Amino acid sequence: MHMLHLLRHAKSSGNDEVGDHQRPLSRRGREAAQIVGRNLPEAAGAIDLVLCSSAARTRETLELALAGFAAPPRCLIEDELYLADRSRLILRLQRLCDGDNNVLVIGHNPGLHELALALAEPGAAAARALAGGKFPTAARASFCVATRWSALGLGRHQLVGYETVGSRSGNKG
Repeated sequence: MHMLHLLRHAKSSGNDEVGDHQRPLSRRGREAAQIVGRNLPEAAGAIDLVLCSSAARTRETLELALAGFAAPPRCLIEDELYLADRSRLILRLQRLCDGDNNVLVIGHNPGLHELALALAEPGAAAARALAGGKFPTAARASFCVATRWSALGLGRHQLVGYETVGSRSGNKG
């Protein structure tokens, strides 16, 4: 049994002076990521691996979200996750080692939301909440994956948690 956690980066700044890839978190985003960091160890348990987009806002979210872990998990910062769509995310996750039982992905919308919708078994209250709205910044969806990683995307999985931090506008990416 594997666990997969999808975490959208926290709110980024609206700084137009830097390119999209280099946009940092806003003050509100840093605060939200700190809240995630306080709650994530209990919510996710001991994480084996974190896959994180190479964007500045995802790397900053990573740093703040992992602050609550006594022993930080292994982390890979990957360019291929920057603004990755659902298909690219699935292909990356299918390459995971089955020894990595508890995996966190920190990335962007719309890809993360589309992946969460594609993975979630319909019917549960959390799945209805996920399907009925957006996947806002600093939102986390957690799945119990009962297959090998190589089979991810071929079926639906139990959504065991869907959490958001406060109310935010759902900006793209």
